[in-house]
Amino acid sequence: MNNVFGLDIGTRNVVGTVGYQTDDKEFVVTAQYVREHETRAMLDGQIHDIGRVAKTIKEVKDELEKQTGQPLEEVCIAAAGRVLKTVTTHVEYEYAQESVVTGEDVHTLNLLGIEKAQEELKEVNDTSYKFYCVGYSTVKFFLNNEVFISLEGHKANKIGEDIIVTFLPEDVVDGLYAAVGQAGLSVANMTLEPIAAINVAIPENYRMLNIALVDVGAGTSDISITRDGSIIAYGMIPHAGDEMTEVIVQHFLVDFNMAESIKLQSTTSDTVTYKDIMSIEHTIPAQDVWDVAAPVVDNIAQEVSAKIRELNGDKTVSASFVVGGGGKIHGFTEKLAEDLDLPEERVALRGEEVLGDVTFEQEDIKKDPLLVTPIGICLNYYDQRNNFIMVRFNGERIKLYDNNRLTIVDAALQAGFPNDELFPKRGTPINFTVNGVARLVRGEAGEGAVVTMNGKPASINTPLEPNSEIVIEPSTAGEAAEYKISQLDEYNHSVITFVINGRKVSCPRFVQVNGRLEPEDYSIRENDVIETRNYYTVRQIAQFMDLVIDTDQMIFVNNEEADLDTLVYENFSVEWKTDEYGVARIDNNNYNDTQESDSDDASVLAEQGANSTESDNTATRTSEQMMNQVLDELHDEFAKEAEASAVPENELPENELPKNDIQEEIHEEDSSENTVTVIVNGEPVELSGKDTYIFVDIFTHISFDLQAGKGRAIATVINGRDAQFSEELHEGDKIELYWKEN
Repeated sequence: MNNVFGLDIGTRNVVGTVGYQTDDKEFVVTAQYVREHETRAMLDGQIHDIGRVAKTIKEVKDELEKQTGQPLEEVCIAAAGRVLKTVTTHVEYEYAQESVVTGEDVHTLNLLGIEKAQEELKEVNDTSYKFYCVGYSTVKFFLNNEVFISLEGHKANKIGEDIIVTFLPEDVVDGLYAAVGQAGLSVANMTLEPIAAINVAIPENYRMLNIALVDVGAGTSDISITRDGSIIAYGMIPHAGDEMTEVIVQHFLVDFNMAESIKLQSTTSDTVTYKDIMSIEHTIPAQDVWDVAAPVVDNIAQEVSAKIRELNGDKTVSASFVVGGGGKIHGFTEKLAEDLDLPEERVALRGEEVLGDVTFEQEDIKKDPLLVTPIGICLNYYDQRNNFIMVRFNGERIKLYDNNRLTIVDAALQAGFPNDELFPKRGTPINFTVNGVARLVRGEAGEGAVVTMNGKPASINTPLEPNSEIVIEPSTAGEAAEYKISQLDEYNHSVITFVINGRKVSCPRFVQVNGRLEPEDYSIRENDVIETRNYYTVRQIAQFMDLVIDTDQMIFVNNEEADLDTLVYENFSVEWKTDEYGVARIDNNNYNDTQESDSDDASVLAEQGANSTESDNTATRTSEQMMNQVLDELHDEFAKEAEASAVPENELPENELPKNDIQEEIHEEDSSENTVTVIVNGEPVELSGKDTYIFVDIFTHISFDLQAGKGRAIATVINGRDAQFSEELHEGDKIELYWKEN
């Protein structure tokens, strides 16, 4: 047999019960012991002197260990309903497919209801108390949306329940745990006194009726209401037997313990014998005690009846059962019946008749209303394992309701650890728009929280262990987002095409940030408004092509006279005369020059866009198209050549800057095109479509694998001598082109 140890820690007494439940649901009490507090260590159900209460508990524990011959390490307890909060809620669980409902499913449903009730209480809690769940009762079960008495064993797609969950403040729960702990015990289960009492005093077959159960203790009177087969409400008033005892103290001039004796004698005999504080012995009729206590009894009965009506929807109940030692005082049930507008026979003490399924192995124990709650505490162990576990979180001791699914993240949330310090945080993002379309660049991800449990690495999803030591180092934020104009697809892959002296030229679109032109290395900022321009000025086109315009000659845009600041849009035609060409240096395909124009006092970034497309009567930007592919192999040689052939800076106009851009070779058109035939590696090659040709033009007319260099230099030979890439070609030139061996 597996004994259960239950303690009813009351304001006046501590009642300890040890027993077990048989297969046919009979509860056998193997040992029971009652011990009064030596002093008033508890008031109104609240522990005030933890040490003295722990001492009494220890004495009860020691006595029961002697009686049973077994060590007692775990205990079931109940809390009085001081500052009680109740939440009634509905919860559902839907199966993936029709399933048979198991006991575990019902248990899970209960836990879901408790968690939902906890969340609802947090939303409406208007006090400084932190509340803990100390019990619950199912009001109704639902099977596929139909009301059922029991769910287990049925097939269902969905189950649900209305559940009433009770909560008590942290200080009440903490006091009980501390006192039990000091007595060398750990809590196996905790419930509420009215829940424990009603499970014994009102059997389920009575709960179809609208009945009130009143547990009158020493410090509090706990109330529960049944209706339609369920427990529908719990409540409490802080008035009970001690108030009767206190008025006896004052009237008969005795100490508190003697007053308790007087009160108890008045319930069992016609006369009462006592000694006052002067050590004078008195014998009086019990009626004298009843008369002294009557005003207090009337007041408590009125308070209880008012609370019953409040919990029952402002109406009386059909009957009321009274348990607990305080309810045995003469006249209480009669007065309560009067206040509830019920016949006297419908308000009665419950004791021996509700303990029919309880067997006491100790022959000297009489079944009494005082024992209803202690037995209920033990029986509750079999129905609800709703205990708490204690852990230490970052040095702070915290208590959590144990739903059998607790993880470290639950402890973190209970301790108020910020959510954003549990999970990796990204650095600050950048929000901006490109051509009216919103863009977001996220920051870098940071490091997650470092979690340890009992000194060993863990995660936030690691199951909690009782009394474990948890340490969480907060997560970190990553680097803030960084994004440059050069990384925009619109910058790299969007071009604008013009017709220059009859030839198509494609240029990258300029990027404007908040109305101002910015270079490619501009770091985009929060809420920047970025637009790609759909025009160039004549001056900017010339800069991109690395040309020097002859300003003494007329410039035409769409056949209309223009100047260097005239705007040129997509597919506009431009006609001009040039003084001379410059040769630009290749540098990873990036145009890095800027020019300050009169119309825009912003820095202008010219970056390579896309190669010009070759079509009929369309010149190909051979230097850009081919040099992009042989960049690594030819860079050094071509850079030297570019430097030698570039126009000196001091010869440029005052408002021009030296260029490093790849030049698109465009010459003034002659009245007729020139065709030149050269011999390349022994094969004749005909060059056509231009008036003059330079060495690099041959790459557009032959098949030469420019990716096969593998670090080797390329040999360029014309008529037996080394040639430069910009060297002009003539009819019959013999060209050799191959990779040099290292």
